[in-house]
Amino acid sequence: MKYDVPLRILGSALVVFGYFVIVNIDVTVGVALSLIGDTLALPFFIRTKAWDVVGMISILSFVSVSKLFSSLSGV
Repeated sequence: MKYDVPLRILGSALVVFGYFVIVNIDVTVGVALSLIGDTLALPFFIRTKAWDVVGMISILSFVSVSKLFSSLSGV
């Protein structure tokens, strides 16, 4: 098993848990967890050349980062 397969599994679990946290607990913590999960899963999708997923993760991460910055600045 390659090193990025367990990272993808962990990343997927963090993304799901992050969205649960966003909805039920705290937006800032949930967005941070989702970003960490996306970052962990990305090497697998790059290695398998799943460029559509890489693009989707990149766009959603950009949206998440902007939400994270706005929630941290209090806007």
